[in-house]
Amino acid sequence: MTPAIFALLLALAGGEQHGYALMSDVEALTGGLIRLGPGTLYRSLQRMRVDGLIVEIEDTNDSGHIDGDSYDRRGERRRSYRLTDRGREAAAEEAGRLSVLVAAAESRGIRALETRTDHTERHAG
Repeated sequence: MTPAIFALLLALAGGEQHGYALMSDVEALTGGLIRLGPGTLYRSLQRMRVDGLIVEIEDTNDSGHIDGDSYDRRGERRRSYRLTDRGREAAAEEAGRLSVLVAAAESRGIRALETRTDHTERHAG
């Protein structure tokens, strides 16, 4: 699993979000380590949908009607995404895999360095 997809799964574990909110949330969750541009974001979301990790949902207002404010600057309906049970399981598996690797690194005397915040989309996977 790429770092970008794992970060997106983590962001969606907090609740459904639309694309721009996901870009901001991923950057905040990773302390700026992962910054997703629109191309990486939407390619990742498409792959995640195909793999059954997320579902696309229509934005609705509190009464259950499609929200008139749910359009982007181009007049297209804003797409929101929700984590599936399969997506939550995949995120948990990846978190476990990474924790094993971190423990192995620490057992060999390798400690995590402070992360820099100037990484860009090309490091997102």
